[in-house]
Amino acid sequence: MENVQEICNSLVKWLREKAEDAGCNGLVFGLSGGIDSAVVAALSKKAFPNNSLGVIMPCHSIKKDEEHARLVAKALDLKTVKVNLSDVFDKLLIAVDDDGSNDLATANIKPRLRMTTLYYFAQKHKYLVAGTGNKSELTVGYFTKHGDSGVDLLPIASFVKQEVRELAKYLGIPEIIINKPPSAGLWENQTDEEEMGISYKELDNYIKTGKADKKVKEKVDRMYKLSGHKRRMPLIFEYDK
Repeated sequence: MENVQEICNSLVKWLREKAEDAGCNGLVFGLSGGIDSAVVAALSKKAFPNNSLGVIMPCHSIKKDEEHARLVAKALDLKTVKVNLSDVFDKLLIAVDDDGSNDLATANIKPRLRMTTLYYFAQKHKYLVAGTGNKSELTVGYFTKHGDSGVDLLPIASFVKQEVRELAKYLGIPEIIINKPPSAGLWENQTDEEEMGISYKELDNYIKTGKADKKVKEKVDRMYKLSGHKRRMPLIFEYDK
């Protein structure tokens, strides 16, 4: 990716403009310990040095994720707050009488609780919620509807995973964050690539060039089609009297 510095400067300017347009004075975002949230955190900090808030939201999470989130916060001199959602998650499972028959439905409660938490802080401080989705994930629908996609801004949604890594290097994100296997952290030892069934390298190459092995192309095309409802506003029945 060429002109990384110029791209970052444009992103920072865009974040400031969008917040100002909304009458807001800062940004809030989830700080997960992953590369995407680290890049968004770094951009937000540059845009709003005194009005950027990273929210660490463990929910029966891996301990290492919080350690990495705090490592990012330290590297960026970022203000953070921790909200442990584990008890809330457990109580909601009891309230809905979860029988454990659908692991994904259960796991997706976590990002939806995090979305609710971020909007609490956004409204409290008059901030906008900055999302961490990248182009690779958005293309195949690898995100939770009304969870991590429930945001006001998607600053890195035009960049595939490899380009996010390049942004991270320029922004000074710690190497351990850049090199760790991407994971949504929904359960122990979960990784993005294993769950998607393809590598980011294959996915990114297809998105950027339109070229891929037949198996990869068919899989990505199918995922894109089936996840279309996650990328659009709710459909409205048009009634003409």
